[in-house]
Amino acid sequence: MHYLASRFEERTNPAAYFPDSKSIICVGMNYHVQLNQPTASSTGKIARYALGDDYHELIKDRLYLLADWLRTQCDCETRCSVDTAPMMEKELAARAGIGWMGKNTCVINEDIGSWLLLGEILTTAELPFDQPATDRCGTCRRCLDACPTGAITAPYQLDARKCISYLTIEHRGDIDEQLKSQIGDWLYGCDICQDVCPWNSKAIESIEPALQPRFAAGLLPADEVLHWDQDRYAKTLRRSAMKRVKLPQFQRNARIVIDNLTEKT
Repeated sequence: MHYLASRFEERTNPAAYFPDSKSIICVGMNYHVQLNQPTASSTGKIARYALGDDYHELIKDRLYLLADWLRTQCDCETRCSVDTAPMMEKELAARAGIGWMGKNTCVINEDIGSWLLLGEILTTAELPFDQPATDRCGTCRRCLDACPTGAITAPYQLDARKCISYLTIEHRGDIDEQLKSQIGDWLYGCDICQDVCPWNSKAIESIEPALQPRFAAGLLPADEVLHWDQDRYAKTLRRSAMKRVKLPQFQRNARIVIDNLTEKT
């Protein structure tokens, strides 16, 4: 994830990214869905945020509407951002009071838990600011103890090189043999540190139609993925955030899932 080191000034100073900006409006969208069906053999799990349509476009469209309204209310300029821009969105969301930065490095809201998709509007308007949320993780360390790879090295610290989400999405090429078995049946992303979080145990469900799962029970047959060609890949993942992973990496993940599930039987 060396790209995080690029555009350092813009990441640490939003005014460098959008000159003359005075305020940042932070938003969060709930993407939590219940997945209660049992896992079938040879199927791979998908992180909840990627089960529906691509959230980037969904949030951007709504941010544009909000930004348009803001410009009608005051003489200002705006720029909208979802997580592809050089913005430290989790830090900004925590400062804006959407939630606190949890020990698993996710932003946690008391009502929604950490099932949050984030976005921002930078504006030249000077707006009143909110207070940061209070950290309510307390002494809990379930996320640290549950992570199979030990990627959460300490409270609030994540080693991305060991994170299953990073390995299955961002990492290109082969995956270290010692980590393959710990990936388990995660085909795309990982929700383990969120699934065990007490704040997520009673999280409200999303009512957004576009975020409802396109794959039953949040599962995708890994053996089918192995036989995808480029056309099948494109059709299956049309308008999906999962297209972040190209076909060769997807099939690499599928082979790992199949190997891990075979060893269990």
